[in-house]
Amino acid sequence: MEYEIKSKEKFSLGLKELWIYRELFYFFTWRDIKVKYKQTILGFTWAVLQPFFMMIIFTLFFGGTLNIPSDNIPYPIFVYSGLLLWNIFSSGISSAGNSMVNNANIIKKIYFPRLIIPISSVLVSLFDFFMAFIIFILMLIYYHVSINLLLFIPLLVISICISTIATFGIGALLAALNIKYRDFRYIIPFLIQALLFITPVIYPISIINQPWLKYVIAVNPMYAAIQLFRYSIIQTPLDTNLLSISISSSIIFLIIGMIYFRKTEIYFADIA
Repeated sequence: MEYEIKSKEKFSLGLKELWIYRELFYFFTWRDIKVKYKQTILGFTWAVLQPFFMMIIFTLFFGGTLNIPSDNIPYPIFVYSGLLLWNIFSSGISSAGNSMVNNANIIKKIYFPRLIIPISSVLVSLFDFFMAFIIFILMLIYYHVSINLLLFIPLLVISICISTIATFGIGALLAALNIKYRDFRYIIPFLIQALLFITPVIYPISIINQPWLKYVIAVNPMYAAIQLFRYSIIQTPLDTNLLSISISSSIIFLIIGMIYFRKTEIYFADIA
């Protein structure tokens, strides 16, 4: 019997293959969660303490000292609602961007869809989100902030989906670039820090007077996720044009990230 090996005739995202290897998502995600909190006294509590203490710092310096407005809700609620989604993005990009380098030994030994590794890294950040979300519910109760569950739950799900799409798209792109150009291990932390200040996490978009600057901020895919999530609490008017730009940006990053990752993964095992 003879076999003929042919190159692929067309580009494929490999979704069918990802489904076949779906059990690996659980393996890699749970492994990364255990490694992340291994040998820590507080364990999973760190997923809650990190955004909580950041919220306290921002509240003291920005809400208290600089008197930054918070769209008629308590500033701690305002900041924490942004930090919840921002942490999905920041920790997910950091983990996914370095995931292929950190798992070099595995990808050199066995074959499986390489996309599973950055996806699993993003799933770890979602685990942290749901842990920290418990504190957010307690804060809503403490500050007596009422919400409409019929509006809150759908917008929460949409915001999480947008955050996940944006995080995975950029994370997959950086993972592929980082394995070939190790300079990106230094670029990723700087990128995350810079993006924090052009994302409406600690300030409302309403304080920006320059229209062109609002459009620059809207290119950030996390703009739509945070604004929609806050709308379920504040219900202030939304700029549909800015939301459309931000959502389109997250989809574009997803497409670019997946295409570049799939086109370059063939040499990952050789240069990892």
